[in-house]
Amino acid sequence: MEKEKFEAIQAEVDDWIKNVGVRYFNELTNMTQLSEEVGEVARIIARRYGEQSEKEKDKNKDLGEELADVIFVAVCLANQTGVDLQKAWDEKLQLKTKRDKEGHQSNEKLK
Repeated sequence: MEKEKFEAIQAEVDDWIKNVGVRYFNELTNMTQLSEEVGEVARIIARRYGEQSEKEKDKNKDLGEELADVIFVAVCLANQTGVDLQKAWDEKLQLKTKRDKEGHQSNEKLK
């Protein structure tokens, strides 16, 4: 991923909020909204890929759209709390690589 990708996404969300959304919802509201959106993703995954049956009305739900909702609200939270997502992403990926590489490579369950 290009270094400035998250920067551009954060700016795009901020522009949308200022020009269309009027203002950010407060952090607690956004956290609740994030939980709701994650729940919608979980419902699709559980019913489409898990053992529960998928109701007819849910068969047209778009997983990509719901994942995009999760990302949008997460970016809103990052913007309003001053989180640099590119920096956080780079640091997290580096940590996961250092921590997990050997364990994942030698894990028989993953082969």
